[in-house]
Amino acid sequence: MASTVWKGHLTFGLVSLPVKLYSAARSETVSFNQLHKSDHSRIKMKTYCQLEDKPIERSEIVKGYEYEKDKYVVVEDEEIKKVAPKTASTMEVLEFAKEEEVDPIYYESSYFMSPDDAGLKPYALLFSALKKTGHVGIAKIAMHNREHIVILRAADKGIMLHTMYYVDEIRQVDEFHTDTTLVKDKELELAKTLVESLAAPFEPQKYKDDYRENLMAMIKAKVEGRETVETPQPTHMAPVIDILEALKMSLADVKKPVRSIAASPAPAEEEAPAKAKRVRKG
Repeated sequence: MASTVWKGHLTFGLVSLPVKLYSAARSETVSFNQLHKSDHSRIKMKTYCQLEDKPIERSEIVKGYEYEKDKYVVVEDEEIKKVAPKTASTMEVLEFAKEEEVDPIYYESSYFMSPDDAGLKPYALLFSALKKTGHVGIAKIAMHNREHIVILRAADKGIMLHTMYYVDEIRQVDEFHTDTTLVKDKELELAKTLVESLAAPFEPQKYKDDYRENLMAMIKAKVEGRETVETPQPTHMAPVIDILEALKMSLADVKKPVRSIAASPAPAEEEAPAKAKRVRKG
């Protein structure tokens, strides 16, 4: 069972229900430990006091906020709890909006939101309303020492919660813009055709982390004393000079496998009787 990251009440209008949040996803990566090069023993990081010039135990560490250069005020966990806003225990839906109006750039982390037994019916009611209207709920919640704006979205089996970046956290990059006047009509039509020819239903299970798999295969080979096989590297592509010609060639490459698959049964069917005749003659 996934561990609970937040527990409290969700309110929308005068309706209130107890809910829990669970992390919906996590990044998987290959972790390495730091070792002493000469004897491969594990390196232990020590916490160190600069003033006393000696290592200290973690139990001696407290939180401190630097309000001036090298000047700190100590803040205790209990003091943080005292100033926590009401959203630390109650998540209130502020408004609803159409899901397509929310730019995915604002999405940060994803959580499953499930109800306690006392909230099963109002949870099902909110889920169904979001599903039918195509709206998402916009709410506030405090967790992990900060207050988040969140999106409540109806997924296939229940309500998902997504924490969001605030507007001032989204980087505004001047270089990030597109001059569509550079695009010619013929090029656009070919590009649209190429996109449509590569279109397929979204099936996330088709995709995997090749880098992580290659790392684990290399580690396994080293453990077993085998030689590591180097991954073939792609050849460097020349810069595109004629976009129109490159699009035409791309479309031709996309169509090749379809033609070869469609054409392959015929020769096989013609060849089979001939082989059978040769066997009978022998």
